[in-house]
Amino acid sequence: MLLKELADRIGGVISGDPDIQITGVSGLKEARAGDLTFLFNKINMKDAVRTAASVLIVSQAMKEQVSREKDRPITMLVVDHPQLAFAKALELFHPTPYVSAGISDRAVIGKNISTGDDVSIYPLSNICDNVSMGARVTISSGVYIGEGVTIGDDTLIYPNVTIREKTQIGKNVIVHSGTVIGSDGFGYVFEKGTHHKIPQTGAVIIEDGVEIGANVTIDRATIGNTIIGRGTKIDNLVQIGHNVKIGSNCIIVSQVGISGSVEIGDGVVLAGQVGVRDHIKIGNGVIVGAQSGIGSDIPDGQIYSGSPAIPHKTWLRAQSIYAKLPKYIRQLQGIERKLEKEEHPDDEQ
Repeated sequence: MLLKELADRIGGVISGDPDIQITGVSGLKEARAGDLTFLFNKINMKDAVRTAASVLIVSQAMKEQVSREKDRPITMLVVDHPQLAFAKALELFHPTPYVSAGISDRAVIGKNISTGDDVSIYPLSNICDNVSMGARVTISSGVYIGEGVTIGDDTLIYPNVTIREKTQIGKNVIVHSGTVIGSDGFGYVFEKGTHHKIPQTGAVIIEDGVEIGANVTIDRATIGNTIIGRGTKIDNLVQIGHNVKIGSNCIIVSQVGISGSVEIGDGVVLAGQVGVRDHIKIGNGVIVGAQSGIGSDIPDGQIYSGSPAIPHKTWLRAQSIYAKLPKYIRQLQGIERKLEKEEHPDDEQ
């Protein structure tokens, strides 16, 4: 489509030729003539200067720098949020319209199943009794859905997902392959040399707009519900324990482990390999750096790093000191030797 048509649909102000024909969307390095690409920050400025793309999506701040550094003029689409505009452009050029596949006669379907319009249930999936699905739900091959599960409209379940009994999944949820929702929580009582299992009688609630990556495990509650809040996005290989409550619009990155009964507020970011101890509270808007170990509550709006996790600015200072420890030790040893000589001058004779 023409750039001016694209701008009408995704927003932005054109700097350059509005009649350029856009034939594709690509990355900075891979782009060719006719492609649209984007510049998010200064880190990729060299690639932006060299790109062969016909149109570059930029912020106002980046526009001026590109104009100064690029050796030839390039048409730019100036927006407030380049990444978001790029995502919208990708949606336009790579649409994925929903087409119902119907219910396969090779799927195992239990009793008392209710479905909305235009569902897709693929071969070799297993739907147990008393399951309820909304409209345009997709159940891929190899999926197991336990008794009493409810799934909202427009939800997509990829192959080989297991959804255990009583789980509630909202609208527009995406669950990627290999994920297990509703497995038993890790609860045992030790007595007389034996670990006695605590029955896990609760459920899992996945609210609207959640996306769950591949090979994620979300445990059912012991009593009550494990809850994943609206709009939260969970990366691959994440473990979420029983009775955890995660707020809305959180980002949980790969290999995070969250122990049982943790409460996480809205808009929280847990970077890769963060570990969270049981029964603690993480406030709204908290950001935790990669590989941190959280062992106590974190108030709203804080940034923490390290293991055990401490305020990020304190952690940065500690890291700078840590690198200098060998030097400081040598200095202290020199001072100790000097003091010993002053205190025992006769020892040298």
